[in-house]
Amino acid sequence: MLCSDETFANEDVSDDLAVAREIAAELGDAKFIVPLRIKTHKKVHGLGDTVSVNFNKGRAEGLEHLLETLKRQKTPRSETPQINSNWEIFRRRGAVALSAQPERLTSNWLHVSEAPDSLNYFEPVGSIDRSSLSRAFPGMPYPVVPNGAGFLSFASADEVNTTLSDVGRFEVKKSLELTAFVAEGYPRLGIGRRVASNAVFSIFKVAWAKYSMARGLVEHRYSTNSGFHVSPDGVKLGQRIPWRRQGEQRWSMLRNAAKGHIWAYGLTAIPSFAPFFHFKLKARVLFSIENPDGSELRLDDAKRQHRLRRSVCKGWRNKQWHGRLLAYLEYLSEESAYLRLPLAPDQYLVLDATPVLFTSPVSTALPDQMDDEDEEKDASTLGRPEPDEVEA
Repeated sequence: MLCSDETFANEDVSDDLAVAREIAAELGDAKFIVPLRIKTHKKVHGLGDTVSVNFNKGRAEGLEHLLETLKRQKTPRSETPQINSNWEIFRRRGAVALSAQPERLTSNWLHVSEAPDSLNYFEPVGSIDRSSLSRAFPGMPYPVVPNGAGFLSFASADEVNTTLSDVGRFEVKKSLELTAFVAEGYPRLGIGRRVASNAVFSIFKVAWAKYSMARGLVEHRYSTNSGFHVSPDGVKLGQRIPWRRQGEQRWSMLRNAAKGHIWAYGLTAIPSFAPFFHFKLKARVLFSIENPDGSELRLDDAKRQHRLRRSVCKGWRNKQWHGRLLAYLEYLSEESAYLRLPLAPDQYLVLDATPVLFTSPVSTALPDQMDDEDEEKDASTLGRPEPDEVEA
């Protein structure tokens, strides 16, 4: 049963719900009706004792929860599911043809090539003002994560006591081996595996944010994560940002004008620990309008931002997204092969500035042409570079 105010306003849905309640009563099964909550809705008579499956966060997650619910309720199922023949015919008709040629592909992962061996757990020596300690955390020059009576940091005891001299004194209660801590936690300190991985996740995430802001990138808060975008001070409209300095020289734009607005490319970086330490990168595009004095006003309307992304970015081919990603990383790393994210004085999280590559056993013949109304003629992401883009 799909649940929203719109569906319940439909008379046919109301009739179906009434029939379902009658069947549930005959079977004596209070869990016979499974509401699928696709939107926040008003309370409905007859569904009070049922447990909804939340589809608000997306269909994939909702479907996973629905299957888990049906399994718990021991709903009969076929062990050999069959694909409808008509669906298979439709899928093949619209599918992209595959070629039996291997293809080298660029992922959206940045490999962590170096990390400190250990992470320190600090506790105060004697009594301290907890509220003063909490207020001090956001202003610290390196990331820390509160935990229990103390906090976690990659800094040394001398560095911590220098930074927090106005709050109190602290000692290293335990030096924790990093990879084992992420994988297993440390039960002797009451730190489970999930708490441990979340703590390191937070430290790495803050380290990325501090590094990005130190490079002059602009933070924008999205629904779940922050994206860091190139700024007007760092990148001019239509400026060509070179990338791939070995071999054929290419360039891509990270800021430009389109449909009466200014767009700025950015990334959200999400730490991950399996199958190895890495950061997953999510492309972002942020829109602004230009004021008469030349300044830019960011659009705060989330729905308008979404509509502009769908209209402006729909013509960007994979090669354009690929070019912008590499240009952004080239700009972020200042042409270095690595990104060195400070975790503490003389302690760094080192990331490869080039995304992880992998080889697909097959390839596709996708067109390089863009939509006719595309706002940018970015030749470097549409095939071979122009003659003046090749290094001498």
